Amino acid sequence: MERKISRREKECEEKHSNSEGSEQDKDYKTSLITLNVGGYLYITQKQTLTKYPDSFLEGIINGKIMCPFDADGHYFIDRDGLLFRHILNFLRNGELLLPEGFRENQLLAQEADFFQLKVLSDAVKSRWEKEQLASRETTFLEITDSHDRSQGLRIFCNAPDFIAKIKSRIVLVSKSRLDGFPEEFSVSSNIIQFKYFIKSENGTRLVLKEDNTFVCTLETLKFEAIMMALKCGFRLLTSLDCSKGSIVHSDALHFIK
Repeated sequence: MERKISRREKECEEKHSNSEGSEQDKDYKTSLITLNVGGYLYITQKQTLTKYPDSFLEGIINGKIMCPFDADGHYFIDRDGLLFRHILNFLRNGELLLPEGFRENQLLAQEADFFQLKVLSDAVKSRWEKEQLASRETTFLEITDSHDRSQGLRIFCNAPDFIAKIKSRIVLVSKSRLDGFPEEFSVSSNIIQFKYFIKSENGTRLVLKEDNTFVCTLETLKFEAIMMALKCGFRLLTSLDCSKGSIVHSDALHFIK
């Protein structure tokens, strides 16, 4: 036999339910922490900041280390607010992930040391050492004609990431057949070998094939390499074959930052 729920019982159940929801909301809100790092506000979870025991942030959150508050009651840490983004991302991801072209390794290593994150500090220093070693090594990219090795271009640079970038650019454009690059080519570690280059008269950059597709001349590849280098902040150190009398007619280009 069904029993009707009295009004009083219903009110008690609703009150109990609201009380549980209120407690959950309270717990959730207290798990969120706002940090003011050098004037930049970061909101994250308590469990993120306490991920590494004995770190500076874990000490602050758990009351082991005294930390001042700003006017709004947020923890204030007098450090580099912009670089703290990478500290927080490391705590979230558990690994060092930096944007392409990041050049502030020394500063980030100092921040990692301050926040007592040895794992991060070691990762940053290892990355820095690898970049220093790579910067002393001159890498190259060779673009050749498989039928005529005299028709080609060598690009030298002391930044391997630039060589990789220009290589991927040429391969990408070649595959998509945009901007007139030849579509028939093979690629190895440091060589892009085209089936043929279309030779053109001086001043002519593109030649129209019978099927109405444009094929890029070697001179256009040189212009592409030079423009990419300048946009990336490199300068042309020298044309390695000055006997040609012009950069456009040289066999090699050497870039340095």
